[in-house]
Amino acid sequence: MKTISIEDRNPILVEQLVKVWKGSVKETHTFLSDEEINHIQEYVPQALREVPHLMIIEDDHGFPCAFMGIHEQKLEMLFVSPEARGRGLGKKLIETGIREYSVNELGVNEQNPQAKAFYEHMGFHVYRRAETDEQGKPYPVLYMRLSPSVYPGRY
Repeated sequence: MKTISIEDRNPILVEQLVKVWKGSVKETHTFLSDEEINHIQEYVPQALREVPHLMIIEDDHGFPCAFMGIHEQKLEMLFVSPEARGRGLGKKLIETGIREYSVNELGVNEQNPQAKAFYEHMGFHVYRRAETDEQGKPYPVLYMRLSPSVYPGRY
């Protein structure tokens, strides 16, 4: 497996990443209906093309199995395919984001307790809660920051 920073977001890659996204969301966002997932999916290709920093992890066959997107110092997206969960890929991506892009902030759905626990394990803590997501939907979002004590001197 290798981690790659992606500049060329060609249609084939975007399609592969959308599949990773959808598999991950179906696995972890159990509070969303299939209809809601399909609706959100319409916006994913644009988000993938526009996020300033996109990093992917490819499997041994060269196919994406995890990715993250970063804007400034904020983690905008992190998804791992269901087949690749539990292998430390999310941790590898977060550590790379912190080290190379000074990631120190993110938002996570409150109804995704596994993700919240993962980010807490990685050194983030909740500093704010919003009743709705960025689209105004009734899915509370927890905003998290990296604890300075975890990575001293990062700020």
